Amino acid sequence: MTGAAESLMRMRLRVAQDVFAVRQLGREVARAVGLETQDQTRVATALSEVGRVLLAAGQDTEVAFTVDLHGVPTLQVTMEHPAPGEAGRLAEQLQQVGRLVDTMEVDDGGSGTVVRMARRLPPGAPRLTPGRMDDIRAGLAQHVPGTPLDELAVQNQQLIAALDEVRAQRDDLARLNAELEETNRGVMALYNQLSEELEETNRGVVALYAELDEKSVQLRAASEAKSRFLANVSHELRAPVTAIIGLGRLLTDSGSDDLTEEQDRQVELIRTSASDLLTLVNGLLDLAKAEAGRMEPNWSDVDLRAMFGQLRGTLRPLVTRSEVDFVVEEPAVPGIRSDEVLLAQVLRNLLTNALKFTASGEVRLSVRPSGGDLEFIVSDTGTGIPPELHERIFEEFYQVPGSKPVSGKGTGLGLPYARRLAGILGGGLRVDSVPGSGSVFTLQLPAES
Repeated sequence: MTGAAESLMRMRLRVAQDVFAVRQLGREVARAVGLETQDQTRVATALSEVGRVLLAAGQDTEVAFTVDLHGVPTLQVTMEHPAPGEAGRLAEQLQQVGRLVDTMEVDDGGSGTVVRMARRLPPGAPRLTPGRMDDIRAGLAQHVPGTPLDELAVQNQQLIAALDEVRAQRDDLARLNAELEETNRGVMALYNQLSEELEETNRGVVALYAELDEKSVQLRAASEAKSRFLANVSHELRAPVTAIIGLGRLLTDSGSDDLTEEQDRQVELIRTSASDLLTLVNGLLDLAKAEAGRMEPNWSDVDLRAMFGQLRGTLRPLVTRSEVDFVVEEPAVPGIRSDEVLLAQVLRNLLTNALKFTASGEVRLSVRPSGGDLEFIVSDTGTGIPPELHERIFEEFYQVPGSKPVSGKGTGLGLPYARRLAGILGGGLRVDSVPGSGSVFTLQLPAES
């Protein structure tokens, strides 16, 4: 293989019978170089048609067969006709013939008109080595053209084979169309079924949403009624409970008549119970206000150092056990834009709750920046809370089963109230806790509101 065009054979068209000869030779050359049967017929048909057109124009035509071994091996046929100036007319006449080969060019050469055709050899064709090329040339030199009747018989056989192939393709196409039509009917049936099911589902979803809307209205009404009830009851109870506490104080005052030891114990019990009841009533009233949306934050710049100092001083008396250290760290940031009263209330509730349930160790308050937020952290070394109850402790009146406060009494309202205030301040409240390892409550608020 030299990488250039290798000549195979040449012949001349002189009379009409030569058109049959060039067709036969073209088919034989195509077969020898490895073209498939259909491509052999295409090359032979193209040669006979071009030869017929050129022979009709008069004068002999030189036909040369070569193989271009550069890149993809290609069979090339060059047909030179001595009549000049015929390229335009011949190109128009041979337009349909160009579809039988890969490329076809019609040019005006120096001595006449030249028609060039080419057909690429398939990838599976035998490799055209120099020895193979010599064998092809020897075989073509011994080729004896058949008669026109022989060629006509070959053409008829090829036409019959082509018709059989077309018929088989037509039958396959009809079968595929039938299968496609059946598939389309199945798809349409499935589509209609799915459409009906989807429509039914949509009706159910619409009905469900309507029911949910109705339940939401009822729930809002019930929540508003509950808030009004809590507010009214709490407001009405504060006065008599306060009166009971005052009367108890008068009975034990130094200016009153002396009480017996039993009477003094009973009066103190009344005062203690009334104080606990007043704490519960105040908690209910605060929770009702938060739920009713009657709390509007009063935004201002809050000095965290001053607030932490105030919390340290007011809550220190609640530390009644020497085994507990109450630590309020100096804030890592100087201030925050928030509602000072509501923020202090949240931290006071968290710290009070931590002191109630810590028998030993420490209760600590700190603050740290977190992105664009601030995190207020209240940690303790108390009994801890099981993970499955982390959300339930923020429900009204819920208390962890088996937990007993070390000091004071729990109402189950402090944490729900603290979370609602956190939401009003634009933040959130979460807890991380494991039984036996204490709890960490984190209040996350935006640094700038």
